[in-house]
Amino acid sequence: MEKLIVFTAPSGAGKTTIVRSLLNTFDNLAFSVSATTRAKRDGEVHGRDYYFIGVNEFKSLMQVNAFLEWEEVYENQFYGTLKSEVERLWKEGKCVIFDIDVKGALNIKKAYPAETLTVFVKPPSPEILFERLRNRKSESEESLQKRINRAAFELTFEKHFDIVLVNDVLEDALKNATDIAERWLNDSEIPTK
Repeated sequence: MEKLIVFTAPSGAGKTTIVRSLLNTFDNLAFSVSATTRAKRDGEVHGRDYYFIGVNEFKSLMQVNAFLEWEEVYENQFYGTLKSEVERLWKEGKCVIFDIDVKGALNIKKAYPAETLTVFVKPPSPEILFERLRNRKSESEESLQKRINRAAFELTFEKHFDIVLVNDVLEDALKNATDIAERWLNDSEIPTK
């Protein structure tokens, strides 16, 4: 069966670290690379971290319904999942894992309800999350404040997901995420709320 496992969280909650760990653990998982119009950060690679495309190209793809989900996160800063990316990975016989924002996760679940498990990665507290974002030191104060405001909003979506995974001690969160993924991929019962 074609399966999707979606990890979502506010920025800074640790979902990317968890997803990378799962990709190193399970051979039958493949990462869905999102498309974005945001600028590439140091060390990021086109086609591995994101498909970096221009705003006009992104909007053209929206018009031809090429996205499974998309969102304008900030003005002219779009993120989306190309349908062709999911189809490509399924053709390779892989289960697809996502690392996306909360609205995108809900849209994927809506498009593929039976095939999708959604996991909300929650920080131990909002204050710890905001501190993690500040410690990144990767953006301006204005950009950081936008990210903190958005993270506070995204924390309110927790109840809409199949599983909530608290990332307090990373080692425990990774162990719990591995257990969740193993059970989902092996058709075992998942303890959802």
